[in-house]
Amino acid sequence: MIRMLVNSAARGELPVAPPRPQGRERNVVITMWDWANPKVYLHDEIATDKRDPTVNANGPIYGALEASADYMPVVDPTRNSASQVQLQVRDPKTPSEADTPPAQPSPYWGTEAIWTSRANAHSFAMDRQGRVWIAARIRPNQTAAFCQPGSTHPSAIACPLKQSGRQMQLYDPKTKQVTTVDTCFGTHHLNFDANGTLWFTGGGPVEGWFNTKVYEETKDEAKAQGWTAFVLDTNGNGKRDAYVEPNQPIDPTKDKRIDAPFYGVAPSPVDGSIWGSVLGMPGSLVRLVPGSNPPATALSEIYEVPWNSPKASAQGFAPRGMDVDGNGVVWTVLSSGQLASFDRRRCKGPLNGPTATGQHCPEGWSLYALPGPNYTGAKDSASADSAYYNFVDRFDMLGVGKSVPLANGNESEALLVLVDGKFVVWTVLSSGQLASFDRRRCKGPLNGPTATGQHCPEGWSLYALPGPNYTGAKDSASADSAYYNFVDRFDMLGVGKSVPLANGNESEALLVLVDGKFLTFRVPYPMGFYAKGMDGRIDDPNAGWKGKAIWTTYATRAPFHEEGGKGTTSKLVKFQVRPDPLAK
Repeated sequence: MIRMLVNSAARGELPVAPPRPQGRERNVVITMWDWANPKVYLHDEIATDKRDPTVNANGPIYGALEASADYMPVVDPTRNSASQVQLQVRDPKTPSEADTPPAQPSPYWGTEAIWTSRANAHSFAMDRQGRVWIAARIRPNQTAAFCQPGSTHPSAIACPLKQSGRQMQLYDPKTKQVTTVDTCFGTHHLNFDANGTLWFTGGGPVEGWFNTKVYEETKDEAKAQGWTAFVLDTNGNGKRDAYVEPNQPIDPTKDKRIDAPFYGVAPSPVDGSIWGSVLGMPGSLVRLVPGSNPPATALSEIYEVPWNSPKASAQGFAPRGMDVDGNGVVWTVLSSGQLASFDRRRCKGPLNGPTATGQHCPEGWSLYALPGPNYTGAKDSASADSAYYNFVDRFDMLGVGKSVPLANGNESEALLVLVDGKFVVWTVLSSGQLASFDRRRCKGPLNGPTATGQHCPEGWSLYALPGPNYTGAKDSASADSAYYNFVDRFDMLGVGKSVPLANGNESEALLVLVDGKFLTFRVPYPMGFYAKGMDGRIDDPNAGWKGKAIWTTYATRAPFHEEGGKGTTSKLVKFQVRPDPLAK
C-alpha cells in the first residue's frame, strides 16, 4: 500500500488542492492551548454537561490521557493556565502500560517506555454539579463477587460477568477528591440520560448503566448498576421472551439475542431510548428500550448501514462514533467517507418480527459525502477523509444553528459541520460517511423474528464526507475518515441547532453538515490536527458568538510526529463561528 502511494505520488498523481475557505468557513475562530507534556497523548476532553451546556460556564476543561499517563490535564481558559489532577487505582496490582516494553526502539525515545498509565482514562461525562465521571481502570480485570455466577444481583442472574477492562472514577472539583467506582461491565464512552443514569459502551455483549442518584443516596456500587443483553423481538409480540443465541437460527416462538457491542452511545432526548453504534461490516445502529426491569425487559432494534441494498438511495459501511439530535435522529460517521443520519420515523415496514433484522429500513438513512478528495474511480466510498467521532450541537454552541451535526475530519485536519437541523441519530462510518438513523421512518415491524438488523434501511441517511476518494474505489464515499461525531443540539458552534459535526481525521478539519452541504473548518497550524471526542459549552448566552464554542483536542498518539517534532504537546482546540470574518 505504501509503495503504491509513493509510486503514484512520484507520477504526479496527487489530490487536488483543497479549496480556499468559502462563505461561513471564513468566519471560524480557532483558539488553542498547550497542555500535558510531550510524552503523552490526549484521547478526549470534557467541558460541560451535555444535557445543559451552561454547566461549568467559564470553568476548566479536562482531558483524558488514555494509556499514556495517570493524570487529567486541565486548562483554565479564562486564566490561560494548565494544571493536573492525579487519578487513582483501588487495587495496587492494577497493571501498567509500562509493563510492556516497546517492541522496537523509537527514533525519538529509544527504549524508554513513555506510556505508564494504570488508570487508562478514556472518556468522560460531566454532571449538573460540574463533577467529572471518568471511564478509567481501578483494578485488574477480574470482577467482584456480586458480578459473577452465583450472585443474587438481578443483572448477574440473567448475565453474569467475570471480567471488565475499565471501570470508573469520579472527580469533584469542589473537594478536589477522586473516588474510585467499580463496575462489573467494561466502560469506554459514556453519556447521561435525563434522569441522571450513565449509559456506557465497552461492555461487549451487554449494555451497562449506573444510576448516579442511587449511588449518591446509598454509596452502594452494586445497587446503582445494572446491565442487559441485546435481545431482538423476533417473535413480534412486543415483549421480551426466552431467546435463541446469536449463532442459532430464529425460532418463531422466541426472541433472539445479538452480538452488538456498542462503540458510541447516546440516550435520545425525545423518548429516552438508548442508541449505540456497532463497528463492523456493514455495521449498524442499535436502539435499546430498557423497559420497567431492564435486565429482564430491555428490547433492542438493529438497523444496519445500507450495503448492497437495492432499496437504499446510497450505500455505506462501518460506523464508529455517533450522537442523537434534538429530534431523536441518530447521526454517525462512516468509514465509506460519509456523515450519515438515520431517522426511524421514515421506516415503512414493521420494526419488529422475523424480518426486522437490520436491512429492513433503508429509507431511514441519509448519507452525506465528506468534503475533500476521493480515490480515483471509487464507487464504494464518498471521500478519502475519515472521521473518528461525531457530535450534535443541540444548543448552537458553535454558532451555525441548533442540532447541527459535526464530525472531526481526521485526514483533512478540520472540523466538518453539516447544517440541516432535520435529522435524528448520527454516527460516523468507516466507509467515509456521516450517517443518521431515524427510527420513525421504519416501515416494518421493529420486533419479531425478522428484526435482526437489516429490516429498516429506510431509516438511514448517508452523507459522503468531503474530500477526495481513492481511484476506482467502489466501497467508500470519501478517502476522509471520521473517528467520531457530535450533534450540536444547542447551537454551541453557531451554525444552527441539531447540526451534526464529524472530525475529518484525514483532512485535519472539523466537518459541519448544514442543509446537506459540508462546511470545512480546517486547522492550519500546527499540521497534523487529529481530533477524537468533541464537546460544546455555553459560557454566556448573552455574549453572542463569543459566549459559546465547540471544544476538542489534538488526539494523535504520537504528538512528536506533528509539526514541531519532539517536544510538541497536544493542544486543546476551541471552535467558534462569528457572523462575518471581521466581526469583533
